[in-house]
Amino acid sequence: MAKATRSNDWGFPRWRGYEAERGAQKVRLCDRHGCDAPGNCPAPKSPNSPERWYFCETHAAEYNKGWDYFAGLSAEEAAKRESDERRDASGYAESRHNAWAGPGDGTRSRDEMRALDVLELDADADFDAMRAAWRRLAKANHPDFRPGDEEAADRFRAVQAAWDVLRAAEERRQWKPA
Repeated sequence: MAKATRSNDWGFPRWRGYEAERGAQKVRLCDRHGCDAPGNCPAPKSPNSPERWYFCETHAAEYNKGWDYFAGLSAEEAAKRESDERRDASGYAESRHNAWAGPGDGTRSRDEMRALDVLELDADADFDAMRAAWRRLAKANHPDFRPGDEEAADRFRAVQAAWDVLRAAEERRQWKPA
């Protein structure tokens, strides 16, 4: 006969004793002097060092408050780094296959939101409302309708640019690959 190797650690109820987990659980306290909160937020002690401070959430926020990712960079270097990271962070962008969710749920880009502001629309406006607002504002500010008015001409150009952005975004949504 074979030796019984069956464990008592299966199913419900647990057939083994509970005393195995009865020991005190180790809790690391915040490294800030005088703080008794659990330190569950690691922070580096120095750049490129594996050593870490462990702070509570309050002291971690205080530690990171003055942190500037672009410190020491010129404006051109900061702009280049930001553009490089935007290009490389495409995995964090919302997936194209989730675009069916509709407007107003975070699927609109920053440029689309600015264009909606120019057309005086809410974030959840549909395409027909965008077209109606564009036509209304374009007619009201058209240089032929208001000759010699530079402010109206500037508003007309802004409305046209906003319409171009929104129309291109709508075309991208409609013609997405299957």
